[in-house]
Amino acid sequence: MATLLLTKAQVRQLLRMTDVITAVEAAFRAFNSDQVAQPDYMGLHLQPKGAEIDFKAALDRAGQMVSLKASSGGFRDNPAQFGLPNGMGTVLLFDARNGALACAMDGSLLTGYRTGAAGAVSARALARRDARRVGVIGTGTQARMQIRALREVLQIETVHAASRSAEGLASFCAEMQEAFGLTVLPGSPQEVAEAADILITTTRATGVVVHAGWVRPGTHVIAVGADQAGKQELDPELFRGARIVVDSFAQCAAKGDLQHALRHGTAEGPQTELGEILLGQQPGRSDDAQITIFDSTGMAIQDTATASALLSRARAQGIGTFFDFLGQDS
Repeated sequence: MATLLLTKAQVRQLLRMTDVITAVEAAFRAFNSDQVAQPDYMGLHLQPKGAEIDFKAALDRAGQMVSLKASSGGFRDNPAQFGLPNGMGTVLLFDARNGALACAMDGSLLTGYRTGAAGAVSARALARRDARRVGVIGTGTQARMQIRALREVLQIETVHAASRSAEGLASFCAEMQEAFGLTVLPGSPQEVAEAADILITTTRATGVVVHAGWVRPGTHVIAVGADQAGKQELDPELFRGARIVVDSFAQCAAKGDLQHALRHGTAEGPQTELGEILLGQQPGRSDDAQITIFDSTGMAIQDTATASALLSRARAQGIGTFFDFLGQDS
């Protein structure tokens, strides 16, 4: 069995946000249909301070594929010292029927796309039908992916954006205008939150970025930045009375913004996994005044589903390089 190698350029050629949204929604459904085995992910903290490599794995029983993704980040000296980006990703995709390595592909773009897709899936399930104004706090790569994905599931009229970096904010506004023709209005975090029908947080904060009093009734909040113990973006009071939806309860209780709400006793209502809502097992939004929160820590099964879709597309289009990984005498 030959193994397919897909470079970053080839993965970029294959990625389509609409296809990734479809794959990620299927992943959420599979997760809550007993079709997924997904161990806790492992993180290794490295030098320089703040650098890390995380490993996530998941089995898709229905598709008979296993993914293992290594994601690195925080290597701030990489561009100058090694000529490398400060974060990278690699996905290995195995055939669960025989354990053979089916594909090795760049995972940096895949991660960004599937995280953006998860936000879009949550918005389609939980945001008000008349939601048109999107607020973004944090204007890095993931903020761009969230907007790219949301455009596929709803009509955006304006984007309100805030960032700690004036240069980053200006770049984000220009890119969204050029790429999508969107009107982007810069502002403070409070101004952005108060204007938003859908509020997205994509920072690396370890403290409150969004205060409860800033968020209007009926807002759908997509919280992406908190994915480790100690990270935080949302005021725990925001959870009080809100409809709380997570990708994985086990992950969010330990590493998402939910960890802080649970510790402060403000997560009063049930915490529902998004797959349960997509499957019709649990209700979503109750009315147009309800605040809904999607706490997204990122699940390995999203990588499995997205990588599997890319592999199928690559095979169909003849993209990538096959190599005999095991050798002729294996």
